[in-house]
Amino acid sequence: MNPDVIGWLASIVLLATLIRQVVTMARDPEAKGVSRWLFIGQCVASVGFVAYSAMVGNKVFVATNVAILITAIVGQCIVARRKSRHARA
Repeated sequence: MNPDVIGWLASIVLLATLIRQVVTMARDPEAKGVSRWLFIGQCVASVGFVAYSAMVGNKVFVATNVAILITAIVGQCIVARRKSRHARA
């Protein structure tokens, strides 16, 4: 089996779980228990992994880590909006 196929399948599973988590957080009106540091750490790590993956020429990891970075940014935006709405209420 082509190693890239295994990588892409693993990437799909990981991204599906992350997207599901973001959706769960989006449904929580108060966004309780969600740490801003989780997203900051995820973003910093993802940027590092994107750079590393590009340097070693691994397209699977570049794409996966870019997608993970996007989920972190979207998640942070959702949580910030929820916390802001809850604070105003």
